[in-house]
Amino acid sequence: MIDTVQQRGFGAPRPVPKQGGRGLVTVLNFVCKSHTRAVAFLIICGALFFLPGLFNIPPTDRDESRFAQASKQMVETGDPVDIRFQDEVRYKKPVGIYWLQAAVVQTASKLGLQRAPIRIWLYRIPSFAGGVGAVLLTYWAALAFVTRRGAVLAALAMCSCVMLGIEARLAKTDAVLLFTTTAVMGAMARVYLSWQRGEGPRRTWMDAWAIPAIFWSAVAASILVKGPLILMFAGLTILALAILDRSLEWVWRLRPITGIFWVVLIALPWFIAIYIKSGDSFFADSLGGDMFNKIAKPQEAHGAPPGYYFVLFWLTFWPGSALAAMATPAVWRAKREPGAQFLLAWVIPAWIVFELVMTKLPHYVLPLYPAIAILIVGVLERRVLSRAPWLVRGTSWWFVVPAILTVASVILAIVMLHQPVFAAWPFAAAAMIFGLFAWWMYDEHRAERSLLNAVAASWAMGVCLWGIVMPSLTPLFPSVEIARALRNVECVGPRAAAAGFGEPSLVFMVGTQTLLTNGSGAADFLQQGSCRFALVEGREERAFAQRAETIGLHYAITARIDGYNYSIGKPVSIAIFRSDDAQ
Repeated sequence: MIDTVQQRGFGAPRPVPKQGGRGLVTVLNFVCKSHTRAVAFLIICGALFFLPGLFNIPPTDRDESRFAQASKQMVETGDPVDIRFQDEVRYKKPVGIYWLQAAVVQTASKLGLQRAPIRIWLYRIPSFAGGVGAVLLTYWAALAFVTRRGAVLAALAMCSCVMLGIEARLAKTDAVLLFTTTAVMGAMARVYLSWQRGEGPRRTWMDAWAIPAIFWSAVAASILVKGPLILMFAGLTILALAILDRSLEWVWRLRPITGIFWVVLIALPWFIAIYIKSGDSFFADSLGGDMFNKIAKPQEAHGAPPGYYFVLFWLTFWPGSALAAMATPAVWRAKREPGAQFLLAWVIPAWIVFELVMTKLPHYVLPLYPAIAILIVGVLERRVLSRAPWLVRGTSWWFVVPAILTVASVILAIVMLHQPVFAAWPFAAAAMIFGLFAWWMYDEHRAERSLLNAVAASWAMGVCLWGIVMPSLTPLFPSVEIARALRNVECVGPRAAAAGFGEPSLVFMVGTQTLLTNGSGAADFLQQGSCRFALVEGREERAFAQRAETIGLHYAITARIDGYNYSIGKPVSIAIFRSDDAQ
């Protein structure tokens, strides 16, 4: 809630307003009558938003398959300390996400699920759980600032945002990091606002121990998932508030001495274990090779000028972003009220740092989005969204985004598959219709209803894109077709060497022992035994044929897989060769 006149401060308790309405507003009225209903509703929404595509989108390149393959090797070797991709150490991130993924795969295997180690959806479950958990924690954090109804709206804004929809479907760290970061910042907000209201530090057991326990446990989990990044989020927020309030008194309510000991107790054992195993290699690679290098220069062609995240925000936080511009004037007027001040301290310093860092990826600012969602809902609850026509026109974004993305996805499917993917059409139409309703029906007093329609548009768009179109684009996932072809061979335990196509998804699907080489190396590999296959991309076939002739290798083609390698932006044609002597 954003106050712009002399009213109680942002974050003070407020009565739940009486709401009328119909349709989606009626649903909101029902679920906001109790916390139990609200939590159950948000869990259902998380499943509805994040499950489409989770099971049937093949492994994606490159980061997801790298994480999944490293977790698979952890299961294969039984080593919970070392992190490797084939024989190469993977020391860019700590072990947290690998433990979570490996635990899911091991559990599925023990329950009898066939071929569990190569089922990518198992590796995505921690991200799915992290996404749903982040939605619930956004609700919990928002309760410190707005009414229960507003907290549900803030959680829905997170649940429906484009970026979380992507990350909750990928076997990576970012959805889990969002979960832990939101826990950290939500706990910190409660302590800070309690201090601002002049409440005693030991008012209840919850304030005295439970909230600090949540804070420090989430800090430890964040460190194990993505290293010291959480220290930047929390540290910059504390620093900004200290400058504005000229006091750090409230920080002692977080029990930092006990908390730091707790963090060390949780996180330090693995760091000691990896130091014993690798020496200083992990710290050199993760801090020097990964984190600090990203600050100094663009990594893997992911450089962009300052302003990159601001431009992408309008898409990555859609549909909530359509209200962000209209909320900004009221937020700025309330900037010195405790609640707004905390949320701005959560967002602005870290956002500036990310804009200045040389390496940029869209998901880096995702942990800042819960604060933005709460700020927007605070303004919406007070009905002080800007009426400036040039800002109100931004509501057209509710229709423009689903219209462009759903139509483009269907056209892409038609071009690549030469078929219309009719199953996606009803959801594309629903996304555009709900988006159109949200835009046309918007006014200052019905912003909530428009936002709910936009949330519905986001769900329909997600089903269209992730649930139907993306899984159907088989040419984008040649590794799956290659693995299927090798599973159908007559010999037992086929081994493969790949030349010209060495994406991580291939190693994940075909096997850890897959040799990544060139055309000549693939020919040599093929000659070394039976039940061996050479996976040779067209650009390496000449070198393969020349080497085969030189060494007297007789071979035959068993299949050819045509596709598109989106990691390099080029079509690929991969021949699967087998030695004639092994027929």
